[in-house]
Amino acid sequence: MKVGIIFGSKSDIDIMKNAAVVLKEFGVDYEVHILSAHRVPERLTQVIKEMENNGVGCIISGAGLAAHLPGVIASQTILPVIGVPIKAALGGIDALFSIVQMPKAIPVATVGINNSYNAGMLAVQILSLKYLGLKDKLIIYRKEMKEKFLADNEVKFEF
Repeated sequence: MKVGIIFGSKSDIDIMKNAAVVLKEFGVDYEVHILSAHRVPERLTQVIKEMENNGVGCIISGAGLAAHLPGVIASQTILPVIGVPIKAALGGIDALFSIVQMPKAIPVATVGINNSYNAGMLAVQILSLKYLGLKDKLIIYRKEMKEKFLADNEVKFEF
């Protein structure tokens, strides 16, 4: 039970580390790589193949600007790919559009701009289809989240 996390630049670490926070919380192993679809495409291809051979169940990929990285990864594997658009230019809308508008038959699941936390949650959900212990943890997490929300909001408000 493992997730790959790939992003294109050291400057993306602060955004992408939130995916790892979620994976740690659920006890999911992960590996992290900083790779560029444009600068080191051969190394990217090699890492994707290694991930496939080493039991990675899905890949989270963050990218800004042209944001080709998640799509390039999806074009080279049948593993589910979750794209995280990273705010760089145009408020991240350019990256969001680039990632979400993949051509037919090469999908990339896409979360909100800079929202690697949700990418981590989606990876947990994907893996929970195969790993029942993880599914149980996810069910407990959701139950506790709901209980906490209700407890935090039982106060009567007056405006």
